[in-house]
Amino acid sequence: MAEEDSSQEKTEEPTAKKLEKARDDGQVARSKELNTLLVLVFGSFGLLFFGASFYQGGVDLFQFNMMLDRDTIFDPQQMGLHVFRSAIDAVSITMPLFLLILLAAFIGPVSMGGWLVSPKAMAPKFSRMSFPKGLGRMFSLNALMELAKALGKFLVVAASAVLILYFNMPKIQLLGQQSVDVAIPIAAYTLVLSFLLMSLSILVIAAIDIPFQIVEHTKKLKMTVQEVKDEMKNTEGKPEVKSRIRQLQQEMARGRMMSEVPDADVIITNPSHFSVALKYDPDNMASPMLVAKGVDNVAALIKEVAIAHDITIVSYPILARSLFYSTDINQFVPQGLYVAVAQILAYVFQLKQYRKGQGAAPRPLGNLDIPDEFVQMANKT
Repeated sequence: MAEEDSSQEKTEEPTAKKLEKARDDGQVARSKELNTLLVLVFGSFGLLFFGASFYQGGVDLFQFNMMLDRDTIFDPQQMGLHVFRSAIDAVSITMPLFLLILLAAFIGPVSMGGWLVSPKAMAPKFSRMSFPKGLGRMFSLNALMELAKALGKFLVVAASAVLILYFNMPKIQLLGQQSVDVAIPIAAYTLVLSFLLMSLSILVIAAIDIPFQIVEHTKKLKMTVQEVKDEMKNTEGKPEVKSRIRQLQQEMARGRMMSEVPDADVIITNPSHFSVALKYDPDNMASPMLVAKGVDNVAALIKEVAIAHDITIVSYPILARSLFYSTDINQFVPQGLYVAVAQILAYVFQLKQYRKGQGAAPRPLGNLDIPDEFVQMANKT
């Protein structure tokens, strides 16, 4: 039982197919703290860069709405136009800041997990309304992590606020001694700068949360050994099907190879276990080419085809085995075997001429010039 239970443990890293499926389902690593950090920081920089125009625009808009003449107030049409103009001015004043925050809201999710729109994730799931599952989520490791992050954010932001307040206390105390026109810009700048520094303090929480979310996401997607095996079967096919496909492919390749045997110039054999078929066209080939080879039943079949088409068969075991191991089908003969193969082809040519009555009988083949490396290759089995 122990072995059976251990086999069901999710110890394997998620496969590419599992990750792709999870992404299609809307399951990617996300960090709320990263999104919050970017929105706050972008908003803070937006206030720093656009703060002056934002302030001046607000003052102008306030004056525009507070300084109304009596005719405008009692004329509904003019009042409507006044309100419409005020709304347009308010939008134009705040638009740069809102666009910057909107950009931050997009950058956060895209920078971690990439751009993703998943209909499955947006579809309602009634299983989430389960009370036991909801209770389990409340006391899960993720819930504890969220609680720890909330406490951490509170402590970090509070500590940052205290430090900022401490170092800016002299400047804040001097504000009461300055005129309103001078004090308001200084106070606004100090406030925005303090907000930026407090926002940056969340960087500590985000730096912890990002790796945690990545690890948790990977942990959720981990697979058992059996799941990996099943996925490989579904992806690559069952072993028996793959074996049958390979068998059919080999049969097709063998059929194509056998169709080349009738055009061969010579068959060199072991004589019983190996057969190789060579072809040489001096007008179109730089060297002889191996067009077919085989062992046992295939070797016997090559010889049968050769006999049926009156192809010369030469028994030279070392050369047959050397060619079989060193040369693939439709490849030229290795340079080290040129001399030996040339002697065989010369013998075959003289034999054909003799049979036609156009020459003397060729001398029997003696010892061929085969390099030691090919002899060792021929004797490796």
